[in-house]
Amino acid sequence: MDDREREFVDRMGLLMERLGGPRTMGRLYGWLMICDPPHQSITGLAAALEVSKASISTTARLLQQAEMIERVPSGNREHRYRITPGGWAQVLRAQTSGVRLGLETIELGLSAVGEDRAEQRARLEETHAFFAFVASDAEALIQRWEDYRRSGS
Repeated sequence: MDDREREFVDRMGLLMERLGGPRTMGRLYGWLMICDPPHQSITGLAAALEVSKASISTTARLLQQAEMIERVPSGNREHRYRITPGGWAQVLRAQTSGVRLGLETIELGLSAVGEDRAEQRARLEETHAFFAFVASDAEALIQRWEDYRRSGS
């Protein structure tokens, strides 16, 4: 990995950390975006990123669960990974499911707070309205993204 690639990989780590994930996750994803060949073994990833194979294995499993990377067939027993097309849309879908859970939680809060507690209800209702808006708009956003990508733009 040359200096510019290393800077990119490190910045991807910082970006993923900013988004709430571990820095190693961003670094691993960043390297898989630019490496050649596009599929890499755990051993190769650990060497390139200068982290343990155990760390790569754990991080790769998380990225695989998020559908951002996938395991590819290998002639030997070592796992190899590559970027999954559409991974960021999958992340948004996963986040949206969290928003739906938030809606259910806020609805529980609304049922727990009586009508006579206007200030508390107002805070809950604002949060509920925001979560409902995000949940309703997220799938449309993903669909617009997929249409945009198919159109070649």
